[in-house]
Amino acid sequence: MKAYPFLHKHPTTGETTLAQGMDLRDYFAAQMLPKLMGTQDAEVCVQSAYKWADLMIKARENKYE
Repeated sequence: MKAYPFLHKHPTTGETTLAQGMDLRDYFAAQMLPKLMGTQDAEVCVQSAYKWADLMIKARENKYE
């Protein structure tokens, strides 16, 4: 799933295309990263951010089932 899909109109040709945006998992992980920084080394911090992102996606899926 994508976090920010949007329509993009090319400024020269006027052609409109759908830009997919970033993955929702990456967006969630990026939101957690500042909260985790400084609490552990960088590699563990990033791994923790993705674990949180996975939990958020799981909770989201359970909500819409």
